[in-house]
Amino acid sequence: MTDKIEAKVTHRFAASPERVYDAFIDPEMVRKWQESWARLSGTRGEITACEIDPRVGGKFLFADRRDGEEARHWGTFLALERPRKVSFTWIVDPSEEEDPSVVTIIIEPEPDGTGSIVTLYNTMDAEWAEYVPQTEKAWRSMLMGIEETLSGR
Repeated sequence: MTDKIEAKVTHRFAASPERVYDAFIDPEMVRKWQESWARLSGTRGEITACEIDPRVGGKFLFADRRDGEEARHWGTFLALERPRKVSFTWIVDPSEEEDPSVVTIIIEPEPDGTGSIVTLYNTMDAEWAEYVPQTEKAWRSMLMGIEETLSGR
């Protein structure tokens, strides 16, 4: 068994847990926040694919063109519990197919408010330990892209 490490980020959303949950699995919403994420992260890539089969065991594929090359991210949904949990494998290279990273997103109602709090855990092989800060930064940008999309900015 391979040693695992975890990247973790938390974000407060003004949107309800239901709206945040839907932003992770609705293809139209995902495409919108991917565009926001690309701008916020500085990649400014063109979205080339956004395919989602939102059911446990369903697959997804996200892709964008960066500096003339396509960056692909794909996986399989492991858990979909509206409105509180989304979990999936996260693969960026075919060599990761046998031992993929796992992303688990926990969505909780904001105490004393109408929004929600998201905690995202990315469990990955320990060989990627030096990339945890970079991974957390990328997930924070992605969550900001979702926030921007949900708020209509």
